[in-house]
Parts: sequence; structure tokens; C-alpha cells
Amino acid sequence: MTVLEVNRLNQVFDAHTPNAYQALDDINLTLDEGDFLVILGGNGAGKTTLLNSIAGTLPVVSGQIKVRDHDITNDDVAKRAAYMSRVFQDPRQGTAGLLSVEENLAVAYQRGQWRNFWARGVKKRDRDFFKNQLAGLGLGLDNRLNTEIGRLSGGQRQAITLLMATLKQPDLLLLDEHTAALDPATSQTVMALTDHLVQSQHLTTLMITHNLEDAVKYGNRLIVMMAGKVVYAAAGTDKQNLSVSDLKNIFSEYGTIL
Repeated sequence: MTVLEVNRLNQVFDAHTPNAYQALDDINLTLDEGDFLVILGGNGAGKTTLLNSIAGTLPVVSGQIKVRDHDITNDDVAKRAAYMSRVFQDPRQGTAGLLSVEENLAVAYQRGQWRNFWARGVKKRDRDFFKNQLAGLGLGLDNRLNTEIGRLSGGQRQAITLLMATLKQPDLLLLDEHTAALDPATSQTVMALTDHLVQSQHLTTLMITHNLEDAVKYGNRLIVMMAGKVVYAAAGTDKQNLSVSDLKNIFSEYGTIL
């Protein structure tokens, strides 16, 4: 089943000025259930602009975006939260630092629903559920439910952010360079956790990365963007057979440094 359809999507910055810039140029993209798409591209290629357009943080200039056949082109971020979750590059961006681990999880557990932010406290049945989910991460975080999340390391916080994004299985998971701010070892841990969550829940996922090794290792589809266009795409066995050298050659061909 088709989960995401992006039809003739255009984004123009500083329109009608001498500095007008076509950030996305007639982008067409379709993702089916369970697709894990890796997006590569240099600075200014349009990667984050594409994710912002899908997430609703950037109004669409022209084109159409549909999730499970629902036209969300003009929906705001709050309405789109019923369909998608997003994990940002900065681990602090997806969590509330002064709330405890279980309080952050409780907020995420109500994604797409009305939430009473004045009501503090977590129900016992939810606490037991959160503890079990945290134990599944294998990081010992199930014993830190009452710890202020701001006291955790960046890697721990990003692992919890991933869990928060997938507690209520989203139709679409958006990963915006979510390991870029982590050290190499922690990045590998978070990527392994990402792949586990994506595969075990059969999540339809878009992931932006600058890490060529991760781009080769993860996902069943890959696109390379440059100047607002998709200039290369691979899926299936073509994606499986890609090497880091292949990707470097693609960027070299276009004279772009990743």
C-alpha cells in the first residue's frame, strides 16, 4: 500500500526578488508500506526542505503531499502529527529537558490527541508499558524513568526520542540527520536501534544522512539530491549492491562534496 505521495512539489525561497532560489524543483516521490528511504545530498541540495515540506513546518508553494491517500498539503503541523513523527539532529529538540523520562514518554504516547499539559503524573499501566519499552532498548534506561531527561547523555536522549517517535506507530517516520550530533560509537548504537525499530514495526521511513557508510548499510531505497532535484535513485538489488565508492563517484560526477 502506498503511504506517501509527493507530486510536483516546488519550494521557492525569496520569491519575486533578485535572490529567488528554487529549493525544490518539481519533486515526485512515492513510498510504499515499509520502505526505508535514505536521502543524500550536499548543503543546499534540498534534503531538509523536503522533510520540512512533508512535516508541515514549511508551507508548500505548489504541488501536493498525501499520506495514505489523505491530502495533507495544507494541513498544519498539529494535524500532520496524527500521521507522522520526526526525530531531529539535536537530541534536545525532541524532548522536554525539565520533564522526567516517563513524563516525556507520556506526552509522546498521546501524539495526535488532545493533551492536558496541566495534569502531571503518569498512570501505573502506562509506567509499566514505558519501562518495558525502555528495557527493549538494552541501554539500562528502564531504571531511569524518574530522571530528568536533560540529565541524560546525548545518545541516551536520542534513543529515547526515537522510542517516543515510534511509541504510537506513525504512518511515516522522518529522521533528520538524527545521528549527526553524536560521537561515532554512539551514532552506531543509535543507528542499530533505529534499524531495529524500523524493521520490527515495518515503519515507512525517510532518513537524511551525510554518513555514506550508513547510507549503504541501511534502507531499501536511496536518492541523491542536488540543487532541489533528485539526480540519482536506487532501490532493491541496486541499493543492496551500492558501495561507498559508488556514492563518492556519483558526487564526484556532479562536482559536489557531501
